[in-house]
Amino acid sequence: MRNKLLALLLLALPLVFASTAAFAQNTPVGTWTTIDDKTKKPKSVVEIYESSNGALGGRVTEVLSSDRGPNPVCDKCSGDRKGKPVKGMVILWGIKKVGDSWEGGQILDPATGKVYSVKVRPIDGGRKLEVRGFMGFSLLGRTQVWTRQ
Repeated sequence: MRNKLLALLLLALPLVFASTAAFAQNTPVGTWTTIDDKTKKPKSVVEIYESSNGALGGRVTEVLSSDRGPNPVCDKCSGDRKGKPVKGMVILWGIKKVGDSWEGGQILDPATGKVYSVKVRPIDGGRKLEVRGFMGFSLLGRTQVWTRQ
């Protein structure tokens, strides 16, 4: 009886890991390659994480392409971010789950220094992330699709 129970447990273990991995894919938490919506080329790597208050945030962990050299700074940013390196910079904050998307937060465009409202939604089985930055209404903005690393 004990051996049968152990065998059943071992058979069920892959199903538990598979369902956990599938669930993890339906969240923006993870590491993403940002894709420039104009050039369609990889631009940076962003790590999206859950903060202590349950909201999501995201920081640039690597700059892959920049017209301002290999170590760009946020010249056009204001406040504490002005003149700081883009690598390591928090560019997403305050995003909370609403239905099948995460919204209510903000995103910084380090190239312009502008801050926009943001809405993110995993697509393609969680392999891609639709990131929509906008001012005012979601209809007035632009969308990028990032790929999970």
